[in-house]
Amino acid sequence: MLRKLSALLLPLLAAGFVVPAGTAPAAPAEPAPAAAEATASFAATNGQLKVCGVKLCNKNRQAVQLRGMSTHGLQWYRQCVNDASLDALAGDWGASVMRISMYVQEGGYETDPAGYTNLVSSIIDKVTARGMYAIVDWHMLNPGDPHYNLSRAKTFFSEIARRHGTKTNLLYEIANEPSGVSWSRIKSYAEQLIPVIRAIDPETPVLVGTRAWSSLGVSDGANESEVVNNPVNASNIMYTFHFYAASHGDEYLNALSRAADRVPMFITEFGTQEYTGDGPNDFAMAQRYLDLAAQKGISWTNWNFSDDFRSGAVFTEGTCPSGPFAGTSRLKPAGMWVRDRI
Repeated sequence: MLRKLSALLLPLLAAGFVVPAGTAPAAPAEPAPAAAEATASFAATNGQLKVCGVKLCNKNRQAVQLRGMSTHGLQWYRQCVNDASLDALAGDWGASVMRISMYVQEGGYETDPAGYTNLVSSIIDKVTARGMYAIVDWHMLNPGDPHYNLSRAKTFFSEIARRHGTKTNLLYEIANEPSGVSWSRIKSYAEQLIPVIRAIDPETPVLVGTRAWSSLGVSDGANESEVVNNPVNASNIMYTFHFYAASHGDEYLNALSRAADRVPMFITEFGTQEYTGDGPNDFAMAQRYLDLAAQKGISWTNWNFSDDFRSGAVFTEGTCPSGPFAGTSRLKPAGMWVRDRI
């Protein structure tokens, strides 16, 4: 039966759902478990993930759907990733995954490689302790050519794999939003980096960014066919898709739908507002995306778990670092919407 992360957590959606493709999760029917059962978290129950066909599967090769949040850039909002906020995300929100968003430029990793490696490492441990999966996000953005940071990426992921590769709750996202380059250029980056990771950690799934800000090329006038017809030469990988509901309509949704029937897809970033992470929310369009994700078993993380002033940050300004993070009193409309859907 479904179990919660801890007997002390509020009785919302349990973090232990296995969601077969094409089905919606049901509310747990049994009472809160005893404290001795607290280890039966989503990650403990499902174990080492692996790509099987076009789905993300658990240790028993059952399809699973992860649902959770992405941090904002750690160089700006690390104060929002603390024990209390992670307790709320895992318990009150019922999330099964957190994406740890470490920018490479813009004051991020390149300014202090050792410091940011240690920071990401410590957050992995905190996420693991709360029974969630952790996406290690190499948040390259500008410049958009992932080859610019290839050497840095090899160093970073090698160290993370050495420290955490024996864990069964990780996914590596190796290129956040490539832009201004061809799919073949992104593919060659992945094919050089993945073997370096695999030499240390052969089991953890790798998430590969797609062209034009991980839009499957749609934002550059292309479509999913370039990935479908010329996939990365590696196993146990998925391709990422990002959308912002007020900016990305049917053309994007349809490309994702077609792609998900042919290659493994993971929505590692989305917002209910405009592509800037700000502006008005389009909850109706966002719901269409999440309905598709539920139908096809596509996992997702929402942008973003911070108190940034923009409408896409789930918490009102000033919430971090002291909270409260549980409940809805400090949530913006987008925060209330996505908490309900997690």
